[in-house]
Amino acid sequence: MVSAAGSGELLFTPRVGSLYGYTLLWALLLAVTLKWFINREIGRYAVCTGRNLLAGFAGLPGPRGWAIWLIVLPQLLVAVATLSGLAGAAATALVLGLPGDVRWWAVASVAVATALVVRGRYRTVERVATIMALGLAVATVAAAIAVGPDLGPFAAGLVPVTPEHVDLAEVLPWLGFMLSGAAGMIWYSYWIRARGYGAARSGPPVTDEDALRLRGWLRQMTLDNTVAVVGTLIITVAFLVLGTELLRPRALVPEENETARVLGRLLGEVWGPVGFWFMVVAVFVGFWDTILSDQDGFGRMFASGARLLRNPGGGSGGGSGGDGRGANQEAAGERRLRRWIVLVVLAAAPTALYLLVGEPVTLLKAAGAIEAAHIPVVTGLTLYLNHRHLPRHLRPTRFATAAASVAGLFFAGFTVFFLVEVL
Repeated sequence: MVSAAGSGELLFTPRVGSLYGYTLLWALLLAVTLKWFINREIGRYAVCTGRNLLAGFAGLPGPRGWAIWLIVLPQLLVAVATLSGLAGAAATALVLGLPGDVRWWAVASVAVATALVVRGRYRTVERVATIMALGLAVATVAAAIAVGPDLGPFAAGLVPVTPEHVDLAEVLPWLGFMLSGAAGMIWYSYWIRARGYGAARSGPPVTDEDALRLRGWLRQMTLDNTVAVVGTLIITVAFLVLGTELLRPRALVPEENETARVLGRLLGEVWGPVGFWFMVVAVFVGFWDTILSDQDGFGRMFASGARLLRNPGGGSGGGSGGDGRGANQEAAGERRLRRWIVLVVLAAAPTALYLLVGEPVTLLKAAGAIEAAHIPVVTGLTLYLNHRHLPRHLRPTRFATAAASVAGLFFAGFTVFFLVEVL
């Protein structure tokens, strides 16, 4: 939950609050709630099969690897644009307290993160970042309470209306990145398997006793998912309150190289210089920690996708297949491939893109729009897997299926309106 406060919450929510106030509060609540249903179906597949989602997609009927390509190709664009934007956003915090050009601090941010991910030694950094993220969450909620929302407009924001002259290029990335995008949803299945949930620990169900045990794991996964969603929702609403009450009256919007300076005012307006610098440090930690997790997550997904394209039926979806020496060799080969992917696709390419474009918010908006458009694809494929591959008594109910379908249609609808606006 605390590590989920990335670009969707930290950057786009204050932007939306500054631009539109509380008029899109209903969209925030709806998007986060609907993502709960999608995450639950992804978690259901991982718990009941012990496989990650990409491994399930590899076995779908049709031309070999078509679903893997459908996932990986758009996510390559998302990965490069997201990491480029995150590096630039993190650098806007560093230049407020350190000498040097923002571009070179962006390059340094990517380089240090890459070294930690490749060497696999960032556990201490992750712990510090998690503590900092928790501190930011507490401070943000406390500041929102201290500021106090204007209850009239806040209540009006619960009514589904579209603001006049709304720019969907602002709204779609916000909805796409909030809580987790399409990539983060897929990574959730990797996390469940790595943690040993359900079938990852003792195999798919064979007997009624196995099914009963897996239903217990499904309840545990649902609880985890609920805590994450509720906690993130509280943090996001707090950012919306601060953006609306503090930035909107002054016509301040977190933009490009002024991102950290403007976001620093969220707490600076409440607690003075101490609040400002705390927020600046938190902005850097939040964006830079997301670089770490994105490089790790995208690296695992792309390496796993490459293996599945070579051998769609191999392994259980955890990164290796088979037994004995062959499995060890395959796992070692995938680790080597993952390192090269991190170095080339997730470090060199984003760095080059940032130096070429130099506008972190623009890059993140492009990535977020693709993420939002990709969510219906992940949702539809996941529902197909759960209804065709899971035992009948572990499949989603009609209500769960309908709710996840509505979630996919919600994001598809925003995507269609965005494309119409662009055209």
